[in-house]
Amino acid sequence: MGCGSCGTGTDGKPGGCKSHGSCSTSGCNRMNAYNWLSALPLSDASKPFPILEVSFSNGSRKDFYKNNTYHIFEKDQWIVLEGTGGIDIGQVSLTGELVKLQLKKYRVQEDAVVKRVLRAATAEDLELYHAQKEREKNILVRSRAIAKEFKLEMKVCEVELQADGKKATFFYTADSRVDFRELIKVYATDFKVKVEMRQIGARQESAKVGGIGSCGRELCCSTWLTDFKSVNTNTARYQNLSINQTKLSGQCGRLKCCLNYELDTYLDALSVFPDHAEQIETKQGRAFLQKKDIFKNLMWYSFASSNKQYPMTIERVKEIVALNKKGVVPDELQAIEIESASERKGIKSADMGFVNDVGQITLKALEKKNKNHKHKNNNRPATPGGNKPQQHAGPNKPTTGKGPNTSNQQPNQQKRGPQKPNPARQPQRPQKSATAPSAPAVEKVSGIFSNES
Repeated sequence: MGCGSCGTGTDGKPGGCKSHGSCSTSGCNRMNAYNWLSALPLSDASKPFPILEVSFSNGSRKDFYKNNTYHIFEKDQWIVLEGTGGIDIGQVSLTGELVKLQLKKYRVQEDAVVKRVLRAATAEDLELYHAQKEREKNILVRSRAIAKEFKLEMKVCEVELQADGKKATFFYTADSRVDFRELIKVYATDFKVKVEMRQIGARQESAKVGGIGSCGRELCCSTWLTDFKSVNTNTARYQNLSINQTKLSGQCGRLKCCLNYELDTYLDALSVFPDHAEQIETKQGRAFLQKKDIFKNLMWYSFASSNKQYPMTIERVKEIVALNKKGVVPDELQAIEIESASERKGIKSADMGFVNDVGQITLKALEKKNKNHKHKNNNRPATPGGNKPQQHAGPNKPTTGKGPNTSNQQPNQQKRGPQKPNPARQPQRPQKSATAPSAPAVEKVSGIFSNES
């Protein structure tokens, strides 16, 4: 933009411009602008990334394909891909810059991606794809029967057919090496396909089958977990879990992957505990470490002569360890007292109204409360079908409490009159007298109204 002192002279040139109208701003027009970014190259974001991530069999398997077409594909779009001796159909799972991160994660070079994207899938392509998917169940059952006939120590988990039906991939699990050369020949002859055998682990098999875990949620390996890290029993020991193979194993038969989720938090919490404190010396004897409570920062010790465990603070354990290194043996452990939640609240478990930490009445109190409500009605006379035993005055003549046979009753079988209710069984209510007349309809209130009025 030109300077403000420029003016047009009589010869048509700017009077105040020493460049005589040839300045670097292309003249003195205020609407002119200079493109300072014209010499810079274009950014890569303006061009779509030429590699796509495609998923097969509802996301159980993924692969990378190069997009050399002029089409821009969106996520979850069905596309036709280059297959083995034919075509295959998959669903776009990732596009753009996120594919670069996936390539870096799986350590795949861009030049190593050779398979290409052909075009978008049509209705005829999807119809052929679903027809081949219906064949997979029958092929899976037949393939397992053939493997059993060869007496091979393997299990066929899944069969995946190519969209055109020219190739079949058999996923299997095995504990050792399996010679399936003869098996492949039988598969190729019976199913009229090109056979590919691919071995997977127990966790991959569980991810393909799916299911519900002990936590009540769907399995992590079949929903979001893609990479499987090794899990050992030390992971459970760091978290003070009992080494129970039944509880620590998942549906795949291996240790649960969720044991690694909180491992780093436990390791950070255990870093404040003293090292080499498995045994400490006192005048009472040698104490052995039983467990560590990272939530309360306590360490539990016990002596060899008894099974009683003594909780100690971390500071006290560090103090004893430092004394033992100097050759000093303390007199005692100085264990702390641990009270239960009910004792801290001052509630006894034998009380009827015992309430636990969650705020729910205990089952014993509830049963005892229901038992008290099942009392007998003392005002009801004894009947032949009731629970009270009958008193007979003669061999065939029962006493009914009326008539001349009443004198033969025992003292405790006298005629019952109006009885007072048991205050322990019934609530306190105003009782009516048996001989008094019925109460008036209007009672006296505050000395103003009465039945006389």
